[in-house]
Amino acid sequence: MHIEQLEYIVKVAETGSISLAAEKLHVSQSGISQSITRLEGELGVKLFKRHRRLGAVPTNAGKTLIKKAYEVLVRLQEFKEEAQSFNTVTSGNLKLSSIPGFMLFLLEPLSSFKNAFPNVNIEISEKSTQHIIEHVENNQIDIGLITIYEDLIKKREDLIFEVILEGKMKVYVSKSSPLVSQKFITPEQLVTQNVILYNGDYVKRFANDLISKFGPMNILFTSDNTEVIKKAILEGLGISFGPDFSHKNDPYVLSGEIVPIEIINYEQEKIGVGWVRSENNHFSINTKKFLEHFNFHSRMLTYSS
Repeated sequence: MHIEQLEYIVKVAETGSISLAAEKLHVSQSGISQSITRLEGELGVKLFKRHRRLGAVPTNAGKTLIKKAYEVLVRLQEFKEEAQSFNTVTSGNLKLSSIPGFMLFLLEPLSSFKNAFPNVNIEISEKSTQHIIEHVENNQIDIGLITIYEDLIKKREDLIFEVILEGKMKVYVSKSSPLVSQKFITPEQLVTQNVILYNGDYVKRFANDLISKFGPMNILFTSDNTEVIKKAILEGLGISFGPDFSHKNDPYVLSGEIVPIEIINYEQEKIGVGWVRSENNHFSINTKKFLEHFNFHSRMLTYSS
């Protein structure tokens, strides 16, 4: 038995096709087919059924053994990366994804990480929470930055969540708004205002809960562009709301142009920002190193607030 045989059966199972697996692994179809046949002979177990229409379909025994083969390959990769971590130069790739609005959280730790490991290629994308979770499950990204709430953790036992910051929702208004004179705002007052809604899962969840308990809300418009929302607040078109941890270092909040107001008489669901990764996919050395930088800068953000 050879390592490449394990790679072949995992890739064939993943693609459902010997020809696609050969293309992705840059080897010949006959080479993969013969190698799998030899492995089946060595094990005394049929791993795949060949169908003209369906392609290569794992047998019941094959499904079990292919899963074990994948676990072996993951452990082998971890072994290689652990050995690499003893070298002064770390290379390879790091694929991250964040929900819109939280990209600012990544700037300082990314800069710090890149200075420490200049040979690592970093790819960053913006996606919705659902798309990030799908990409994590499909091993398309190493890790995703999302908002995390209790129901999400309960529903996804196959995923690992790491909460970095926790907070609560606040209302954000222009400094010229009459609401600035108030230290607090009630849900009953909130639903009478023109609201500019950020197009994020966690904000929609919060808004829907308010609407279900306190009646319809006058939503002026919804956008995933945070700069547009902030400009609309500054011009007095309406108010908005969001987690306190995502706005505490915002330039408009720091300058006093936009003012956060506490919400009272409403029991809020706990909300946090943090990482999601798959329990089944490989947790790379690059990802671990980056999280060390991210966690350090997150603690600095917490201490400075």
